[in-house]
Amino acid sequence: MSFQVELPHVGESVTEAVIGKWLIKPGDQIEKYDPLVEVITDKVNMDVPSPATGTLTKILAEEGETVLMGAVIAELETGEESAPVTPTESSPAQSATSSPSASRIGTLVQGANVGPTGGEFLDTSLSTNEPAESSEASERSGGVSRRQKGFSPVVTRLAAQHGIDLNSLVGTGLGGRVTKKDVMTAVEASGSSSSSVGSNGDEIIDPTPIRKMIADHMVKAMTEIPHAWSAIEVDVTGMVEWRAANKDQFEREHGVRITYLPMALAVVAGALREHPRLNSSWVDGKILLKTAVNVGVAVAAEEGLVVPVVHGAADASTVELAQQLDGVVKRARSNSMTIEDVQGGTFTLNNTGALGSVWGGAIINHPQAAILTTEAIVKRPVVITENGTDSVVVRSMMNICLSFDHRIIDGAEASQFLQAVKSGLEAITSESDLK
Repeated sequence: MSFQVELPHVGESVTEAVIGKWLIKPGDQIEKYDPLVEVITDKVNMDVPSPATGTLTKILAEEGETVLMGAVIAELETGEESAPVTPTESSPAQSATSSPSASRIGTLVQGANVGPTGGEFLDTSLSTNEPAESSEASERSGGVSRRQKGFSPVVTRLAAQHGIDLNSLVGTGLGGRVTKKDVMTAVEASGSSSSSVGSNGDEIIDPTPIRKMIADHMVKAMTEIPHAWSAIEVDVTGMVEWRAANKDQFEREHGVRITYLPMALAVVAGALREHPRLNSSWVDGKILLKTAVNVGVAVAAEEGLVVPVVHGAADASTVELAQQLDGVVKRARSNSMTIEDVQGGTFTLNNTGALGSVWGGAIINHPQAAILTTEAIVKRPVVITENGTDSVVVRSMMNICLSFDHRIIDGAEASQFLQAVKSGLEAITSESDLK
């Protein structure tokens, strides 16, 4: 029976992907859950697994082509009358829809130990694979199917541009795969230039597929969402004092460093629950209020800004948030995020203060309704009034800046949300119990 393989959806803000490399060719046999094709999105790079055991009969999306999520990219022929998508505990499967000519399958296997074969969903993160002969070899080890493949198009193009022999490199990626970072390390060691020069001497940089997709996403956000901005300053002296007094003990007890980010995230998540319009989207002319509070945290990674998601943030303690953040930020910076890490975000928090910024107007992460930046904490003189008397004291001050969708949120609602965040942050003192 013939099945149409769809490019699986990986989150509502990801609308398209670039086909990186087909890992088998028409006529080749493939086992269910074995890697079928490498794809690149602005969130994560991934191997799409085969939804069924069978023969690849037709490729409908060529390497380098940009396709919409959910689009049919290939056809498989199996000996079965049907090949239902099998849901897993770690990853909801896409439901299959049928047509007169074929059944459609758009399944994505996430995480490890998925399915009866133990096949893994692999996040290649611009990586790629160890050199192989023209015919691919498949080996079985402990019930896990592994397929050797050629180098990815990204790695191949980069190596060709700089004259790097890929066979001479030792890969640092998953399974010893050669990654873009491995190639760039070799480029630096050889003294090669990573850019071309225009006729007038200007440097010309060819954006990576991820950079191009980020650019398209930003244009879409600014084009479709009418942005408005608001900002206030917050006295975070108490939060600074709490961290100074508790950071060593916190790390000893919980195994992670405590930064200001999880403390701010806890307050922001609570405020989102109180002000649900900030935790919504504009969908087909209606406002969709999200039940879950899943906060994306912007992280500057090697290939550009990525936004891993902290799920259930409003129901987590500061300790739990610190542990979740430690995990997702490390995976983001090491190019090892899973699809779950980038799915389901309802609001975005961007700690631009870590970069030294004191004021900013961020672009909303489409299709969310708002994004908040926490800026650098700066000590400065502040006038306070006690018992009718003004005095000047040195306090730790931080600006928080909100960009919001003016179709959904008015200035009054934005101000109420900011005041709720301000009150929550200023309520933290050196005596607070944040555990």
